[in-house]
Amino acid sequence: MKNIILGITGSIAAYKGADIANILTKEGYSVHVIMSASARKFITPLTFQTLTRNKVYTDMFDEIIYEDVRHISLARKADLALIAPASANIIGKLAAGIADDMLSTVIMAVRDKPVLICPAMNTAMYENPVTRDNIKKLTGYGYHFIEPREARLACGDLGKGALADVDVIMAAARKLLA
Repeated sequence: MKNIILGITGSIAAYKGADIANILTKEGYSVHVIMSASARKFITPLTFQTLTRNKVYTDMFDEIIYEDVRHISLARKADLALIAPASANIIGKLAAGIADDMLSTVIMAVRDKPVLICPAMNTAMYENPVTRDNIKKLTGYGYHFIEPREARLACGDLGKGALADVDVIMAAARKLLA
């Protein structure tokens, strides 16, 4: 059975992560969800725990087992790391090498396996030169990105920044897992 790390960050699109977790689990993957503190403001860990039947990780230090350094063991067993939705914050942290929470630490420890990042944010944030440079930098390191859709965003703006359709994300994930 293949293992997938599913990172959920702070975005109104966090609820679509539940669809992704549900589909991946039904397809036979073992899905290990890591939620940022901001993500938990939009959707609860219980939703993901129920859908995946696995513990949801929210804090690096909530369970210390000395035989198992959790962020390293999760990274080692991952066949794919998928962040959907990915905020400008997590993209910036990864581009700068900042590992200060469970999600950024696990992603930084993933080696030789694909990392798929699906941005979702306000158009101005997505088009900000800093965000664009961070995406370019991470792409250069071998990270994979799925462009957000153009749509009416939660803030009312019309523009690029909506999370890609779940079926587009699933197709890319399946391709990287093949």
